[in-house]
Amino acid sequence: MEECVSQGKCLAQAEGTGLDSRGTMVERLDDDEQASTDVKLAVLASIHPNVDQATLLDLLVTANGSVEQVLENLGSPIRSDASKKRSATSVGYQTSLSAYRKRSDLANPKRRVLTRKGQTLHLYLPEDIAKHTPCSIIHNFLPLQEAENLLRELLDEVPTFERQTFKLFDNVVQSPHSACFYVENLEEVSRQKTEYLYNGSYLTDVRQITPQMCRVSSKVETDVNDEIAKRIKYSYPGGQKLKYQSPGRWVPNAAFVNCYQGGSESVGYHSDQLTYLGPRAVIGSISLGVAREFRVRRIVPRDEDDAMKSKDDRADAEGQVAIHLPHNSLLVMHAEMQEEWKHSIHPAAVIDPHPIAGNKRINITYRHYRESFHPKYTPRCRCGVATVLRCVQRKKENRGRYMWMCHAGNTPGKEGYDALNHCTTYITFTDTAVVAHSSSGQNSMTMESLLGFEARETSAPPPQPLEV
Repeated sequence: MEECVSQGKCLAQAEGTGLDSRGTMVERLDDDEQASTDVKLAVLASIHPNVDQATLLDLLVTANGSVEQVLENLGSPIRSDASKKRSATSVGYQTSLSAYRKRSDLANPKRRVLTRKGQTLHLYLPEDIAKHTPCSIIHNFLPLQEAENLLRELLDEVPTFERQTFKLFDNVVQSPHSACFYVENLEEVSRQKTEYLYNGSYLTDVRQITPQMCRVSSKVETDVNDEIAKRIKYSYPGGQKLKYQSPGRWVPNAAFVNCYQGGSESVGYHSDQLTYLGPRAVIGSISLGVAREFRVRRIVPRDEDDAMKSKDDRADAEGQVAIHLPHNSLLVMHAEMQEEWKHSIHPAAVIDPHPIAGNKRINITYRHYRESFHPKYTPRCRCGVATVLRCVQRKKENRGRYMWMCHAGNTPGKEGYDALNHCTTYITFTDTAVVAHSSSGQNSMTMESLLGFEARETSAPPPQPLEV
């Protein structure tokens, strides 16, 4: 009751007073630690009735609960589409966050955390996605008919897709969606089946890219490299590529095609394997069919003080960002994604059926397999299984370092070398060397030999693999 009375007083003051009195009321409201979010939203709505409640709430969260700060941010003219209401059962749209940003904020490139623990910030516009996530997006990527032809072709392939199996805590589980792996030619199909290992096993179903996939590959390559160039110019320190990022041009020479059938098929938070892509990998992802929600969250490193916190508490320390992926969109996951963020496809309680795909979403994730990370150049565990490349993400003291890890313990029917079912080689990337540490001793390779082999313009033989 007291809150209702307080809200009524605030509304009366906001609607019936001049600017000076209104400013005094806002100052009192910000000084009152007991003032509820509902009261603040009511005041903001009375002053800006053309801005919907969801947008006001996002702005209030961004301003750390300061009504005065929100009003300052709303000092620029309100866009006409800001008043559109979001439906509970359909895809929503929002105006750009930059429309509510102060000039001083636009001039200051320092990162501001827009999300808070337990909250999800929904972004739709390319400029907001590029500014606040490790991604960029291109809507209406292909001509309409070309997108439909690609979708129909892959829908014909979907019935033969399989669900991957892997070990999780001694249990054999299946992936929550079906998928298939495609490469550029038949020679590479043979190499993939006999030389590349995934979770300690060879893939038995590797296919040559379809005719329609082949047609769009060149456009994917061009647009992804354009997005990489923009990212480097506007977002990376000194306008340079990130350390360990591939020095050459990004070339889509492999692709996983995933199928999500219905809103319940999803994939939880994860980082993609770097083993054959190398550090700071870039991935181009085409979405076709049903629109789904792609969520990302920053990995927050922990220290000893965080040891007692639950995994969920640590993971949700900065909330998450949801990116809407409509039909015929290209999402680029940039070089900072896999090491510093995790991503997922969120389950959907309600989906809008697509006129061609029905309840299916087809996702093509184009990747650049780097020749210097071919299995013959990378470490192999003493148990005989090729290792996978991992980045230390959570421990503050080791964050940013990489390790080669035996994956036999994650492969159905296999056991790792030691009692813990895995053997791990930790390597330290420095400017001069890569040092491998394991129970069998220590080996080193130059940084150039492992990370920059594809950029060298000599005919020198590639480095020998490490024995772990």
